[in-house]
Amino acid sequence: MPIRLGSLAPDFTAHSTKGDIKFHEYLGDNWGILFSHPADFTPVCTTELGLVAALHDEFEARKVKVIGLSANGLSEHDQWIKDINEINNVKLDFPIIADGDRNVSTLYDMLDNQDPTNVDNDGIPYTVRSVFVIDPTKTVRLIMTYPASTGRNFDEILRVVDSLQLGDQHRITTPGNWKRGDDVIVHPDLSTAEAQRVFKDVRVIKPYLRLTSSPF
Repeated sequence: MPIRLGSLAPDFTAHSTKGDIKFHEYLGDNWGILFSHPADFTPVCTTELGLVAALHDEFEARKVKVIGLSANGLSEHDQWIKDINEINNVKLDFPIIADGDRNVSTLYDMLDNQDPTNVDNDGIPYTVRSVFVIDPTKTVRLIMTYPASTGRNFDEILRVVDSLQLGDQHRITTPGNWKRGDDVIVHPDLSTAEAQRVFKDVRVIKPYLRLTSSPF
């Protein structure tokens, strides 16, 4: 079955740089981000992993547990992490799944079907740059897929987490280019009268477009 928004995130057990992981157990009651990398010791992946390590406090503040995946073995991961830390001046402390057998990559449909050069020595495809944001109920809330050649924008991923968490806590949605602290949109299923009771300020632009200050 394909994984879609609203799907239960498939559970799995895998080897990682932090020991064997049972995915749902690892996430616990937290939000989670599972993201894949084509291969170890590649330039874009090395910079991406360093960026995620540098954002440790941002993820922790949002109660998000991060877990990476690359289609290589643990010994390669361990050596690669040393490079990541040195090059980016960070201390990478989240687990990276060793998915040389592509079991998790196949389960989450991460394998590259586009780039004929993104394969291992046996011609088996590596992964693309997939991102899955998963909420505490283990429901998939965001799916993003980048080609192997394009590094991701983790500021955007954090922005989406902020929007999702805020929308779960309050009856609001967020407009295009919204960022933390900006005005938000009153949810369409809330009447204006009810919105005026719920929020301290409601600005009616159109009957279907009502703005209020960010609850952040």
